Amino acid sequence: MPNRSTPPRNAHIHLVSDSTGETIYRVARACLVQFSDIEAINHVWSLVRSPAHLERVLAGIAAHPGPVMFTLVNDTLRAALQDGCRKANVPLIPVLDPVIGALGSYFGLASGAVPGKQHSLDAEYFGRIDAMTFALAHDDGQSTWNLNEADIILVGVSRTSKTPTCMYLANRGVKAANVPLIPTIPLPETLFATTKPLIVGLTNDPNRLVQVRRNRMESLQEREMTDYTDIEQVRAEVNFARRLFAEQNWPVVDVTRRSIEETAASILQLYRERLGEQ
Repeated sequence: MPNRSTPPRNAHIHLVSDSTGETIYRVARACLVQFSDIEAINHVWSLVRSPAHLERVLAGIAAHPGPVMFTLVNDTLRAALQDGCRKANVPLIPVLDPVIGALGSYFGLASGAVPGKQHSLDAEYFGRIDAMTFALAHDDGQSTWNLNEADIILVGVSRTSKTPTCMYLANRGVKAANVPLIPTIPLPETLFATTKPLIVGLTNDPNRLVQVRRNRMESLQEREMTDYTDIEQVRAEVNFARRLFAEQNWPVVDVTRRSIEETAASILQLYRERLGEQ
């Protein structure tokens, strides 16, 4: 039996994915709960699709050595990751079957082998529910009086995926609010007074934005042409937003042709960097 008086041992874990990192994150969480004496410090490296990005990953692994779990399909990137891990003398673990065994070998501990133990994370579950409630209450510029309680605030013109991205982040336990950017309506003063949240600007290609807005209007059976779908007006909105983001020094994520998962992964990466977790 483990000695409960001994504090958990910190260990860095690197999760490397050429996609959003959602799958590998869930696998890592499910496996790591089997080792109650280990306090994992996760470094999530998502959307790793180029040698330059992989070099940053390897630099992070060298700075904080620890097991590397990965899902990469590109053979060149896989080979480079294997070589880097060999030089850093850390185990490289493809996910699924080998995960628990390889981590057990590295930690020098036997797996608890408790089926379904990942479902015992009650605090995390209630944290997600709390974040979901927060996202719903702060959707589309609502409840701006307590924006400083958010972890992340998304700002962008209409149809830049603010709401679905906030809901996705909430499902990861992140309190996210979103504020619509309308050139003729001032943004709430409380937004600029915040000190705690990471504020991220979302943008989109104007032509793509017009297409998305037209599809939205057709779904509502509103086919009349308005400024909402006028390409010149939309360009002006996007340019206004980009100027504001630059003036406020807010990081920007371009959602053009990105899935919600990819957008959220980029935002979470910015959030982790702000917290100094990578």
